[in-house]
Amino acid sequence: MKISEAAAARVKELIAQRGKPTAGVRIGVRTKGCSGLSYTLEYADEKGPMDEVVEAQGVTLLVDPKATLFLIGTEMDYVEEKLKSGFVFKNPNEKGRCGCGESFHV
Repeated sequence: MKISEAAAARVKELIAQRGKPTAGVRIGVRTKGCSGLSYTLEYADEKGPMDEVVEAQGVTLLVDPKATLFLIGTEMDYVEEKLKSGFVFKNPNEKGRCGCGESFHV
C-alpha cells in the first residue's frame, strides 16, 4: 500500500483536527454497492493485533487484516475538484467498478 503526498497531507490535517491521540487511519473494505466492495477509512485509536502497518510520509496507515489481499499494490490519493473532493484508491486488483464509482469488485 502506498500513499500520495496529497493524501498524506490530508490525513495529517484530519488527525490534527481530531483533537485526541490517534494511532493512524485504518483502511479496509466492506460489502457494499452494486459491484460488491467499498473502501472504508476510520480513525484508529490503537493498532489492532493483526493490522498491517504502513508508514509513509509521516502518516501511519493500518490495513485491516481482512482487507490485505484486496489492497496489495494499492495507492491512496486525495483529489480536490470543483464539485467534489475525497480520497481515491488506485487498485491494480480491481476488475471493475460500478457506474457511480462507489464500489468495486476483484
